[in-house]
Amino acid sequence: MSERELLPTATGRRTASAVGELLRPRRLLAFSAFGVLTAATGVGLLTAPLLGHIVDLVAEGSTDFTLPVVLLVVVALARGAGNAWGLALVSRLGESMLASLRERFIERALSQPLERVELAGSGDLTSRVTNDVAVIAKSVREALPELGRSALTIVLTLGGLALLDWRFLLAALLAAPIQLYTVRWYVRRAIPLYAHQRVQDGAQQQQLLDTVGGARTVRAFRLTGEHVERVRERSQTVVDVTMRAVRLMTRFFSRLNLAEFVGLSAILVAGFVLVGNGTATIGTATAAALYFHSLFNPINAALALVDDAQSAAASLARLVGVADLPTEREPERPAVPVDASVKAAAVSHAYVAGHDVLRDVDLDITPEERVALVGASGAGKTTLAKLIAGIHRPTSGSLALGGVGLDDLGHAGTRRTVALISQEVHVFAGTLAEDLRLAKPDATDEELRAALEKVGALPWVDALPDGLSTMVGEGAHRLTVTQSQQLALVRLVLADPPIAILDEATAEAGSAGAKVLEKAAARALEGRTGLVVAHRLTQAAAADRIVVLDAGKVVETGTHEELVAANGRYAALWAAWSDQRE
Repeated sequence: MSERELLPTATGRRTASAVGELLRPRRLLAFSAFGVLTAATGVGLLTAPLLGHIVDLVAEGSTDFTLPVVLLVVVALARGAGNAWGLALVSRLGESMLASLRERFIERALSQPLERVELAGSGDLTSRVTNDVAVIAKSVREALPELGRSALTIVLTLGGLALLDWRFLLAALLAAPIQLYTVRWYVRRAIPLYAHQRVQDGAQQQQLLDTVGGARTVRAFRLTGEHVERVRERSQTVVDVTMRAVRLMTRFFSRLNLAEFVGLSAILVAGFVLVGNGTATIGTATAAALYFHSLFNPINAALALVDDAQSAAASLARLVGVADLPTEREPERPAVPVDASVKAAAVSHAYVAGHDVLRDVDLDITPEERVALVGASGAGKTTLAKLIAGIHRPTSGSLALGGVGLDDLGHAGTRRTVALISQEVHVFAGTLAEDLRLAKPDATDEELRAALEKVGALPWVDALPDGLSTMVGEGAHRLTVTQSQQLALVRLVLADPPIAILDEATAEAGSAGAKVLEKAAARALEGRTGLVVAHRLTQAAAADRIVVLDAGKVVETGTHEELVAANGRYAALWAAWSDQRE
């Protein structure tokens, strides 16, 4: 199975630069969060010396603990309030940065040529916008605030140890080489491992989408066993990579435990020596031990969060890689179509070099003419439709809409000129009116109702609980296949392109639904040039002209009556279709 050309992933340097760009307009919020957390952490460090003071009072035989105990309560309250405020500011900072990145990601992903996305596979894009965004969001909400607080605690606590006695600081730093080596050892292995894990997650999603989405074809060609084995292989690869990550993390934590043992032992030995020679009091040694003990959680949290950070960094690089993709290039002076004609001259196309799907196709459609493309599965009908819609570019030959080549028309001009409706229709979550206004944002309710009436959808829309205000899509009112396809035709009417392509738009509906959709499609195509990839030959029979494709070549063209009389390829297809209907 050939590997797909995945969407790009940003380098580490570019990812860091992107974070800086997102942080720059939020400098005030970042400084505020840092300042509040620093103040809260600094106040919290007073706990250890206050407890050490109590130890000294006990050693002196005093029982006057009122003031230090009150101060401990004040410190606890101040620290708690400051941490809560600071973490809220950090979370707001992270969420706003993530929101901006997500918006840029979606904008660039939607602006990419569909051919680029198809080459990568929808699984790659889906895993980035779901799994990767979820990983980053979790880090922003949980890991980032905790990491910031832990880092501040570590730095300020080490400063507190230095203020008690510089020798306590030296003792604590004996653990640092082990910790730094452990982090370096871990990062060197974790970065490529997590990047590989993200790629395998995307490959698994793509295989699931291919198998589930093509379930009918898989069953028809008895490929169930083969596809189950492919899913099993992809899933096993993900499991293997995940277990490698778990083993790596286990070794990481065991080395951190060794560092804790070395550091605490050094602090206790230093305290014993300093108290013994009278350089430090028991309270000071106690405060030093408490300081180092208080470092356990933040150091382990910070180093453990390296795991989350590496996972988030790998996901962030995948988002930035897409967010940095260039937008579609538009001609400086896009040409304007002179009419609604379609002309293909010697068009050939190959998805894989050396394997042409279309070969020297010539097609000339006059304005407002309705042409049906007919042929066996794999004849090249959908490929030709996608070429005319500008989704793919032909390997050779030329395509023109309204007398203007697609390159001169530009991507935006092509989208205004031609619309492609396939059998795969998505109903977006929201009200029915919002779904329809995707095609024409400023459409009034009257315009929506007129478009619905034109394709015969108004009666069932009026019968919905809230009419145009009915919530549809995932988790709301579910529409039938026929109703969903009618909505796609309504969007076509609202967008009002001069050229429309229907690619087997009735294929998923039953026989009764197909008849409804055929009438709706005929109404929607009125006044515009229509190219219909005919799944049902009744659509072809109603067209002005029929073009028959076979193995990527045009083998017949003419009206229904002419082609039946010619007793050629189309006549055979029509006879088989007629027998099937009987």
